Amino acid sequence: MKTPGRRWGALLPLLIALPVLAVPGVARAEGARACFDDSAAITVEEKRLAATMPSGGPAVGPELVRLAGFDKLVSDFTTRLCATKTALRAEKLAETAGAGLWRTAVDRAQGRRPDLGSIDKADDRPLYWARLQMSKALRQWTPRFPLSAPARAGLLKTFDVGARGLDDSRFPSGPKPRRVLVSGFDPFTLNGAGVRIGNPSGAAALHLDGKVIQTPAGPAQVQAVSFPVVWSYFDAGIVEAAYGQAFKDRLRRPELIMTISQGRPGRFDIERWAGAWRGGSPDNLDVPVKGPVPPADGWPQPDVQFIETTLPYEKMLAAPAGAYDVQYNQAFCVWPDSGHPGTGTAVCRTDAPKPGEIAASGGGGNYLSNESMFRSNRLRTGLGLAGIAGGHLHTPVLGTPADPSALTDADFEARRAAISSQIVTLLTAALGGSAPAKPTAPATPAPGTSGASDASARADVLATPGTTL
Repeated sequence: MKTPGRRWGALLPLLIALPVLAVPGVARAEGARACFDDSAAITVEEKRLAATMPSGGPAVGPELVRLAGFDKLVSDFTTRLCATKTALRAEKLAETAGAGLWRTAVDRAQGRRPDLGSIDKADDRPLYWARLQMSKALRQWTPRFPLSAPARAGLLKTFDVGARGLDDSRFPSGPKPRRVLVSGFDPFTLNGAGVRIGNPSGAAALHLDGKVIQTPAGPAQVQAVSFPVVWSYFDAGIVEAAYGQAFKDRLRRPELIMTISQGRPGRFDIERWAGAWRGGSPDNLDVPVKGPVPPADGWPQPDVQFIETTLPYEKMLAAPAGAYDVQYNQAFCVWPDSGHPGTGTAVCRTDAPKPGEIAASGGGGNYLSNESMFRSNRLRTGLGLAGIAGGHLHTPVLGTPADPSALTDADFEARRAAISSQIVTLLTAALGGSAPAKPTAPATPAPGTSGASDASARADVLATPGTTL
């Protein structure tokens, strides 16, 4: 079996140790069932493959996979897995299947696969659920040869890296275009009726990956990846690995990085601050984590409590109007007693953190979206790459279809399309000139900025998904 790359080796213990449950598997063709053990343990995320809407009907995840035409990819993968006779071929299959799933999802989202499925091409959910169906198959596979737990974790890692675009984010060589690296997220809050939720940041990643954006200062190529909503993946350094490989490529470094996630209802937010604190909300494995954001092994990084955006927010605020308002959010929160972080009532403000203050939240909260900005830009500053603009964009909340039992509707799809389109507009504006100097807060909040009272700053922070103070 191919030795996992250094960038992703830290994920192996994680994939062995992920919380698992022994539950009945999703039905498979009888010919394939012989090479799978449906009683083998699977993760909490994979268990949701059996979840239906509260009103009943088919299991939501597999139905979304079918509606996108991705069920053929899943079926082909399980068939080929059952026919695999060696560890080397299993590694190759995991690699090609993961990368193929990501590329198919990108091609479908960008209109190059009109033959696949009937559901809206921009829907991010089929990728998420197909990835889980395939990882579940790998977890329950009973091969014809001995397969240790670390070796199986290696297969899962190889597949997951490919199926998130993490090994497909290198910019092409040749004449130097402008380069942008962005990241989105999986759907989250999927328990109960939430099982049909999508994530507009994940949809935007599919919409943007590989695209060339025409800007006033020349064409810019975008590469995109998709992160899991799982604390332990962040502990293993998935953010640093994704952005670090781009930073280390001196000949093809991006000039701008932007982490993207779903935020508040009805508006975009360019977040000024990311904070070094986890608020304790559960992730997609139903695991809560509270405390400081830990360092990432093997990467240079400053020991700081807050990271400030270097995105050209003024240009972005001046971009052509879209369907949603755009704000520059300056809120952040600190613990009242720096000697005992996590105790007392967090104090939220819109000025700037003072030396010695301990972060309780960035402007974008204290969940994984905040942490994606913090980690990627902590690495950027640790590598001394001040010339690269970096920060976080929170999208409006996508919401769900109006009918509580429906998986999609025209308004739901229109909102997603409007969000993706406006992200392109904001990126185009950000790339309108050279990378900016470090932004400073205006003395009087400018139009479109969120300079607020302490009470409204706290409300702004708490309005972001997953935030706990």
